[in-house]
Formats: sequence, structure tokens, C-alpha cells
Amino acid sequence: MIGFGGVVVIVVALLLFLSVKVLPEYQRGVVLTLGRYTGIKGPGLVILVPIVQRMTRVDLRVTVMDVPPQDVISRDNVSVRVNAVVYFRVVEPDKSVLQVENFLQATSQLSQTRLRSVLGQHELDEILSQRDSINHSLQRILDEATDPWGIKVTNVELKDVDLNETMVRAIARQAEAERERRAKVIHADGELQAAEKLRDAAALLSQQPQALQLRYLQTMADMSNNGKASTIVFPLPLELVRPLLETLKPAPPPAA
Repeated sequence: MIGFGGVVVIVVALLLFLSVKVLPEYQRGVVLTLGRYTGIKGPGLVILVPIVQRMTRVDLRVTVMDVPPQDVISRDNVSVRVNAVVYFRVVEPDKSVLQVENFLQATSQLSQTRLRSVLGQHELDEILSQRDSINHSLQRILDEATDPWGIKVTNVELKDVDLNETMVRAIARQAEAERERRAKVIHADGELQAAEKLRDAAALLSQQPQALQLRYLQTMADMSNNGKASTIVFPLPLELVRPLLETLKPAPPPAA
């Protein structure tokens, strides 16, 4: 049988076990004495008064939280399904214990509601093309909302934006129409530039008749270099043809 001395030893060992705690570098302990907040302990060896004091461990490392997919109606009335990931850490352990019951659950619920609220203020094209701006806006809003809880939101990233098949086909048609529009604009710009160059060339050739004659000869040389050419072109001065054209004009009707 265990005597009185053995019972005392067991009780003392149990009290020592309950009073001595070891906290790693990345944790802090929020100590309550008789229910009242008395300070933050750690890291390292922490000695508590059994029964009188109680300690809550708080992890200071960055926590990665996956926001479940949310159904969002954009500003242009398009239904999308979006999920995100939130990076945050505790910077004030006392607030994370005293100001909120469960800061992990509270941050998760707040992230979901803010995600729907912020994305609902943007159109679909903005959600798809301006993710960096939306991520920064979400990070700032969440950081301000969680600051009373001693939490610092370091980053928010939109992961996936899922659209229904009808909207995917509509976006594909829009992209195809946009590419066709750009192709036509580029073709029209090319025609305009070519016309301007031809105008400049014509103005330059008109200043020197000999240059026009040399152009004729160059064209004939290019045609003769083609082995498949079967057409012979003889340049004829316009001054010789103009009188013939004048004679072929119809005579004006007689006056009544």
C-alpha cells in the first residue's frame, strides 16, 4: 500500500507537471490568473501556479486559410464561383484570446463575406483581368477588420474563377470578334500607309519625267526576268495618245 508520504510525492509531482510548461519559439502563452488577464509568457520555460493560473497557447506563425468556393453575382449580373486563399498571422496574442472566441473561425467567416461583397462591386471583365488590384483591396479590407483581434492579414489571392458553359462560349465569341476587329483595323492601317507611300512616290516621280521613264524600264526588266512571262509591253508616251482620245470623244448634242 502507498503510504501518506507516497501520496504527498504523487501530489507534488502532479502539481509540478501542471505548473511547468515549455513554449517553443513560435508560440506565446496568454496567462489568466483567477480569470483575469495577467500577461504573456514565453518562449521557453514557463512556471504557472496550479489551479490558480491558466494558460492559452497562441501560434505566431503565418496561417494559410483556404476560403471555400463562393457564389458571387458580379456588377454586370454574371454568376461566378470564386475561391481564394488568405495568409495571416497573430501579432498580438492577448487580443486574439480576449477579443474573439475563435479567431480562426472568425477570420474564415469574415473572409467569405468580404469576398462576396468586394467581387460583387466589379464586373466580370475586371474580375478576370484585374486580380492584383482585387487581391490588394481584399487584403486591406480584411486587415482593417481583423486588427481589433490582433491579426495581421499579409496577403489574399484569388485562386479560381469558374464560369458556366454558356458564359464561357459567350466570352469565346467575344474574343473571336475582338481579334477579327483588330485584324480589320490593322489591314485598314496598312492600306492607308500604302496609299500614303504611293502618293508620295507619285508626287516625287511627277517632278522628274526622266524618273518615270526609268520606272517604265525597270518594270519591263522585271517582267523579262520572269521566265514564264509571255507578254510584251511597250511604253507609249501619253502625248501621242491624247489626240486620239480627243477624237474618240462623243460629239455634244446639237442645241435645240
